[in-house]
Amino acid sequence: MSGAAAAAVADALQTRGYAVVRDFLTSPEVAELVADVRRREARGDFRPAATGAGPQRAVRPTIRGDRIHWLTLTEGEAEARLLARLEALKVSLNGACFLGLVDLECHYAIYPPGAGYVRHLDRSPAGVERVVSVVLYLNEGWTADDGGELRLFAEPTVDVRPSGGTLVLFLSDSLEHQVLPTRRERLSLTGWFRRRSPLMGGVPA
Repeated sequence: MSGAAAAAVADALQTRGYAVVRDFLTSPEVAELVADVRRREARGDFRPAATGAGPQRAVRPTIRGDRIHWLTLTEGEAEARLLARLEALKVSLNGACFLGLVDLECHYAIYPPGAGYVRHLDRSPAGVERVVSVVLYLNEGWTADDGGELRLFAEPTVDVRPSGGTLVLFLSDSLEHQVLPTRRERLSLTGWFRRRSPLMGGVPA
């Protein structure tokens, strides 16, 4: 991402709470990451996503229907390049917005046909580390009939089609959003730029 593009992302976050970058990745780059997803899926790395915290944490398909795999180690050049580009974007956002971002946590997500995620925030009052939510779509040939849009409850409300290579960033603590029901399998990488925990003096696991 060029310096001008990163500056535009920072300005959009500050003025409206979200930014959409339509061609963050090329089609060949998306295809490489999809191959990584399929390899991880074939060996059983994905698990149903849960909601809630502590004793209330549970898998609730009527609320959230995706399967996820946390990306703790990269397994190929495509993943390494992607994380390097997101790191550069994080540095740019810190320089422009003084957000104090220190790292990125992220996972792959697979939504089967019929699945979605109800309206929610990405950051609760008890979890202040997440600052900027990051979603990168890995779906080639997505059409309006396929559904699965990311609905951002901004002013006005915005629906983002999950087309391959599109990157969406938004403020984790203030912008409610949902994943509308998808009509075909929907792939993404979802993550959060985080700041240090004020309680622990470091970044939580």
